[in-house]
Amino acid sequence: MSPDTHKIVAVAGKNYENAKRFKDLHAIGKAYSTYEELASDPNVDVAYVGVLNPDHYATARMLLEGGKHVLCEKPLTTCRRDTEALCGMAREKGLFLMEALWTRFVPAYRRMLEELEQGAIGDPRYVHVTLGLPMHGLQRVFCKDLGGSVVLTMGTYCAQLVLQVLGPEPPVRIAASGDFTSEGVDTVVAGTMEFTGGRLATFAMSSVFHMPSKAEIVGTKGIITMYPPSASPPGLEAPSGRVDLPFPLVSMPLNYEFSSGLRYEADEVKSCLTRGLKESPLMPHKDSVLIASMMDEILLQLRRGL
Repeated sequence: MSPDTHKIVAVAGKNYENAKRFKDLHAIGKAYSTYEELASDPNVDVAYVGVLNPDHYATARMLLEGGKHVLCEKPLTTCRRDTEALCGMAREKGLFLMEALWTRFVPAYRRMLEELEQGAIGDPRYVHVTLGLPMHGLQRVFCKDLGGSVVLTMGTYCAQLVLQVLGPEPPVRIAASGDFTSEGVDTVVAGTMEFTGGRLATFAMSSVFHMPSKAEIVGTKGIITMYPPSASPPGLEAPSGRVDLPFPLVSMPLNYEFSSGLRYEADEVKSCLTRGLKESPLMPHKDSVLIASMMDEILLQLRRGL
């Protein structure tokens, strides 16, 4: 993040030593051993929630109760009911809340929307999106008690693109099937979504093996192909040609090749707050609720197949 527009003033973690190391590494002012302490810090305007998926709702709720604006990692919560409740609470308190689905804010996705609005591919009729990589070292993806689920880990990326292109109404039909661990955690999922007017989407995701990280949008006059990886594309190919939109270079080592693109969601929060908005036009509450509903339906179908 640019120090000209953002200032990180505190970090909190259940393991204080880890929080302190993070503070020292990034020259952050304070480290706390509880999230409640951070919520009470008068110098904190916006809190980013990056805890385990099952803890998103309670942690974000506590921060909202503390009067903080919240940027919460995807999925906003693990079900539609809690997502609606959290969004409702933010509205009641007049606070900003946004699901940190960083894909929506990277330049390539903004360019994709411009291409669609300009009619570059005509009427969008079909979306295909896949995302898969082995994640065996991450307990949060495979442990049931930690909210393990490839749908909750990667499904939001697939659903948000489909909804952005073929929405804003939800699909009229979803069909999904998959594979599971012996504990019943979904690891490979594929399916289809049908929208009004015969528009279709197909999706596939895996947490146990590599898949081509693809995102294609097919219209009546052409195709838009996002550069891989589909969750954080550094460019796209449209009927008019290729458009390279690389992420900014940073001096710090990255845990993930394209992590510098996370700055765009922080910039969106700043932009919205500067304009007095309580939700982002690019990632509105209604989309978070619809995505949660789509995840609910996929997970329900998977459980029926067990």
